Amino acid sequence: MSESSNKPPLSLTPGQWSFIRWKTIGQLEALEVHHPLFQATLFLQGAQLTQFAPKNEQDWLWLSPTARCEPGRAIRGGIPICWPWFGDPARNAPEVRKRVKTESAHGFARTALWKLEAVNESAHEVEISLSLEANKDFEAVWNGHALALLTFNFSVQGCRLALTTTNLGSAPLAYSQALHTYLPTSDIINSRVLGLGHSHYIDTLKGWEYLKQDGPVYFEGETDRIYEYGETLTVVTPEAKRKLTAVGSDSTVVWNPGPEKAAKLTDFPASAWKSMLCVETANAASDYRVLNEGQSHTLGVLIGRA
Repeated sequence: MSESSNKPPLSLTPGQWSFIRWKTIGQLEALEVHHPLFQATLFLQGAQLTQFAPKNEQDWLWLSPTARCEPGRAIRGGIPICWPWFGDPARNAPEVRKRVKTESAHGFARTALWKLEAVNESAHEVEISLSLEANKDFEAVWNGHALALLTFNFSVQGCRLALTTTNLGSAPLAYSQALHTYLPTSDIINSRVLGLGHSHYIDTLKGWEYLKQDGPVYFEGETDRIYEYGETLTVVTPEAKRKLTAVGSDSTVVWNPGPEKAAKLTDFPASAWKSMLCVETANAASDYRVLNEGQSHTLGVLIGRA
């Protein structure tokens, strides 16, 4: 952890913050970070980061130009939080699936209202923590009791997310999750992901066939794969190289909708598939996690320069 994270949090009274201010964007409340070294935008709904950029640099995250900021609607882009299940509930392990009472994908955290827990500021970084207690308020869609604590750390070197889940119930809790990171590119065809060579993956577009990766991952159309890999990756685009360093993960999802699916997605221009890709730090497929009473697990990613 950074040095500042060991300091007591500052008062949550906005007037006492140096670099952060509240802002209403669309119909949602967000925290805007205006630090001399970087800027960021973080929504309370979904604990969703939609912007991070060091000074004089382009946004490190991709946000759809037609994204809508409305209550109960997932924002298209940034880093949505998929929790306490990832993807189609029916495609999850039985232990995860039996707790889900809806057919909706990706859990409820990305549209739930999170609580601001702490803010730490320094001359070099900003750290913000948000929490979501999954209790009886969500019993219509999920059977469980857990606490999600998500901490964001921003600095000129990059941004770090750490999502800690604690089982507040008395029975073992099985869940899956992902930090659904959207990254920008000027040309998807000339973009690639390095570090997954020789790892195995599930290709969801080929009947969930189990395959082996040979070399870098390129994008030639719709791509939707769950890799059995959770370590450091490098995303190369014509503009930049980004290193994604995972913690608490043994699975990575690589996704691009391609032209046909892009035309059907909400809040997504038909041609936008050419300008984005997703590399998601995850606990997905066989990498789902089980927590006994009181146990915690942290899933994290550091997005930095390569």
